[in-house]
Amino acid sequence: MAFSELLRITVLLVAGVATALGALAVLVIQNDDSTFAAIFGGAWWLVAAILGLVLGTPARAAEAIAPALRAARTATSLPPESDARIALMRLWPIGAFAVVCGVAGVLFPQVAAIGAGYAILIALLWRRREDAVRAIEDRDGVRFYVEPTSALEPIRLVRSPGLYRDRPPHPQPPPPPPVPEER
Repeated sequence: MAFSELLRITVLLVAGVATALGALAVLVIQNDDSTFAAIFGGAWWLVAAILGLVLGTPARAAEAIAPALRAARTATSLPPESDARIALMRLWPIGAFAVVCGVAGVLFPQVAAIGAGYAILIALLWRRREDAVRAIEDRDGVRFYVEPTSALEPIRLVRSPGLYRDRPPHPQPPPPPPVPEER
């Protein structure tokens, strides 16, 4: 599985978890008529969104993924595992987080609100990482793939050399046709 695709799926999945937990928190808080929980949840979501936007800059994204990209080993063949299996092996903790926060959030809406805020923070913090990986891939003419490992281990990448070397990364549009002169 391409590393940039795994990053994109991760951000979308975490954003979906944030949405689901936020909706659950709002529904449970509305049924309980808990003003404090509503104010606390809204304030935490605002703080998480601001932190995610401030800390999720492109420079910080490139800095965060640099160690994994530097440690990537070069290979001429890709990992034999399917993309779905690699994604499931790497992303199951996000689903477990959503289930635990959702179940606890039914009884304690603050748990769902805090979980939603945390998911907002992570989604906004990671939103630029895919772009940073793609920029390096375009610049160096390589592609990074994820090796099949457990989510409890650090990510290991494989760099496939030589891809895209035969064409420019962004094709240039043809020049406009000449304008005929009037007489």
